[in-house]
Amino acid sequence: MDQDVESPVAIHQPKLPKQARDDLPRHISRDRTKRKIQRYVRKDGKCNVHHGNVRETYRYLTDIFTTLVDLKWRFNLLIFVMVYTVTWLFFGMIWWLIAYIRGDMDHIEDPSWTPCVTNLNGFVSAFLFSIETETTIGYGYRVITDKCPEGIILLLIQSVLGSIVNAFMVGCMFVKISQPKKRAETLVFSTHAVISMRDGKLCLMFRVGDLRNSHIVEASIRAKLIKSKQTSEGEFIPLNQTDINVGYYTGDDRLFLVSPLIISHEINQQSPFWEISKAQLPKEELEIVVILEGMVEATGQF
Repeated sequence: MDQDVESPVAIHQPKLPKQARDDLPRHISRDRTKRKIQRYVRKDGKCNVHHGNVRETYRYLTDIFTTLVDLKWRFNLLIFVMVYTVTWLFFGMIWWLIAYIRGDMDHIEDPSWTPCVTNLNGFVSAFLFSIETETTIGYGYRVITDKCPEGIILLLIQSVLGSIVNAFMVGCMFVKISQPKKRAETLVFSTHAVISMRDGKLCLMFRVGDLRNSHIVEASIRAKLIKSKQTSEGEFIPLNQTDINVGYYTGDDRLFLVSPLIISHEINQQSPFWEISKAQLPKEELEIVVILEGMVEATGQF
C-alpha cells in the first residue's frame, strides 16, 4: 500500500542540532506554507502518473488477462457481458445456418423428417439452443439428433470453447474481486509527520495504525523521498527516488501491527534530509511515500 505524508512537515523546537538551527524567518506567508503541490502518489495510494504517447499499444494485448484485471469495474462487467452474448449469438447463427442449409426449416411440421436439432424453427430458437448448450442448462425441449454429423462436431467445438471462455472470464472476475486493495482503507496514517528530538537524536516521525481486528501478517514498511535533483555533472533527474531508512538495519521496519506504531527516521549524515536546513524545509518541493506491505490474515493475499 502506498501512502504519503502531508507537507509541510510540522516542526518542534527543542534542542535541534547545528545543521537544523539555521535562521528561520518568524513569519512565513500562508500561501507559501499551504501552497498546493501536485502529488506523485495520492492519499488513496494510487500513483498520479498518466502514460501518454504510448505507441506500442499492442503490448497490452499480449497480456490480455492482466489488462482486463486492471480495467475499471464498469468496463470489466461490460466486457464480461459482451463476451458471453457474442459467443451465444455466433454459435446460434451457425446452428441456424446448419438447419437452413439442411432444409430443416422447410420440414418443421413434417413428422417423417429428422432434423439436426428438434424443435428448432428459427433464429430465436437457435439462439436459445446455443445458450442451453454452452451453459449446459439442458431443458430437454431442443435436442440434437444422431443424423447430423456437422451438428455433433459443432456441439463439441462449442462445448470446448465455452469451457475456455468460462475459465477465462470467471478467473478474471475472481482475481479482480479478491484483490486486497480495499484492505488499505482500514490502514490509517497520521495526518502530519513531525521532526523532533528523540533519545537525543533528531528524528522524522509519523504514526500508522490498523483499524481491523484481523492483522497484517509479516508487515514491513519502507519509505521513499521523491525529489528532483541535479547531479554534479549537471544532469537533471526529475522525481528522483531516495530510500529513507526507517529501521532496515535494526529490524524496526518489520512491524507487529496490533496497535498504532510510531515510525521513526533518524536524520543523520546518511539521511537525505541532512543537507536541508530548518529554513529551507518549508520551501522544498518534496514528497515522502510510505509503503506498507504484508499478508492479509483473512485471505492470505499479499
